[in-house]
Amino acid sequence: MSSQVRPASTVPVTPLAVRDGEARPRSDVVAAEEPLEIRVVDPAGVERTLTITMRTPGSDFELAVGLLVAEGVVRAPSHVAEVKYCVGGPEEQQYNIVTVVLRPGAVFDAERLARTFVTSSACGVCGKASLEGLAVQDPPAVPRGPTVSASVLQQLPLALRSKQRLFDRTGGLHAAGLASVEGELLVVREDVGRHNAVDKVVGSELLAGRLPVGERVLQVSGRASFEIMQKALSAGIPIVAAVSAPSSLAVGVAEEYGMTLAGFVRDGSLNIYAGAQRIKVDA
Repeated sequence: MSSQVRPASTVPVTPLAVRDGEARPRSDVVAAEEPLEIRVVDPAGVERTLTITMRTPGSDFELAVGLLVAEGVVRAPSHVAEVKYCVGGPEEQQYNIVTVVLRPGAVFDAERLARTFVTSSACGVCGKASLEGLAVQDPPAVPRGPTVSASVLQQLPLALRSKQRLFDRTGGLHAAGLASVEGELLVVREDVGRHNAVDKVVGSELLAGRLPVGERVLQVSGRASFEIMQKALSAGIPIVAAVSAPSSLAVGVAEEYGMTLAGFVRDGSLNIYAGAQRIKVDA
């Protein structure tokens, strides 16, 4: 491996701070945003680029593996032979390229994945088509349980915020956290993209041999989108809680697959959009 320094999670800047009619330079840091190229070596030994995503450097292996879980390629640690940075390309990009080597058992359909990544942000992809595409991936069954107290869910945003170390320094990062039903945060990851933060959480669980996740709660710092619900479903997470609003497709995924979705979880309140049976409302 090259001696090149890995990209930092923050970058120093010197903005002009305007206070009381005066502009003065001040030292500050902003969240780093760099491209990550994710490559896959399929079980037949063919290497190809899967996608390029903008991310905050850190937990890159978890991000790559978590993305493959979300796309239905990887379901268990045994499907991953190796995850590594690129050592054969330009030195300045070695830590911006991650290669995942798959073992037999991984479900790699190059044509389907190519269509997925080309159309995911394209115009004209309707909600029905998105839900049908999710069904094709054959996600794991969501467990009937667990149940969680509404008061526990209402405490999770503050608990998540207290563990956002990079946000404390930059004010510019999303976070995702995996919690027990008792409210203990077990895994927390940050990124400029909330979907990336979820991929990092899911990837950490797969690499630790804890997939499907099962009786846990996924707390996210922003809104609940189709992508967030897709990633939670692919990891077998039954309960998703978001600080902000859900989208219509997020509600659709939760209803279709028997998940629990709570939104506007903040300031001592929450809205339950699906799966109310898993949330105990305190008297």
